[in-house]
Amino acid sequence: MIKIICVGKIKEKFYREAILEFQKRLSKYTKLEIIEVEDVKGDNPNWIMKKEKDLILKKISDKDYIITLEIEGKELTSNQFAEYLDKTFLNQSTITFIIGGSYGLDQEIKDKAQFKLSFSRMTFPHQLFRILLLEQIYRSYKSVHNESYHK
Repeated sequence: MIKIICVGKIKEKFYREAILEFQKRLSKYTKLEIIEVEDVKGDNPNWIMKKEKDLILKKISDKDYIITLEIEGKELTSNQFAEYLDKTFLNQSTITFIIGGSYGLDQEIKDKAQFKLSFSRMTFPHQLFRILLLEQIYRSYKSVHNESYHK
C-alpha cells in the first residue's frame, strides 16, 4: 500500500482530474491512500511547521515506511526510484510519502523518515508536486512489471 500525506487541499479542477487519473491507473498495482491535512495559516513559519507536524503525526502508523519529500533529500533517476520502491516493498507493506506545506517539514518529521527524497533542488507548487509524485510512482510500477510507458 502507498500512502501520501500532504499539507493542503487541491482547489484547481485540472489538478484534481490529474490526481484522479493517476489514482485510477495505480489501482491496478496497489492500494493508494491520499491524506490531506490542514494547511495551517499564520505569520510564524516555525509555529506553522509545528502545527502541521502534529497533524501529520496523527496520520502515521508505526508500521509505515516513511519517505519525506525534501529539497535536501537524495535525487534518484526514475529507474533508481522504481528499483528502490520495488526493493522496499519486499520488507514493507506500507510506504508513506510525506509532502510538507509552504515552509517544508518540521525536523521531527524529517527525523522519522527512513528515506529523504528530492525530485529537484527547485521549488514546486504543492498541488503540482503531488501529481509529479503520483506519475513517478505509476512509472515505477510500469517499469517493475516490464510494461511500456512513454519516456
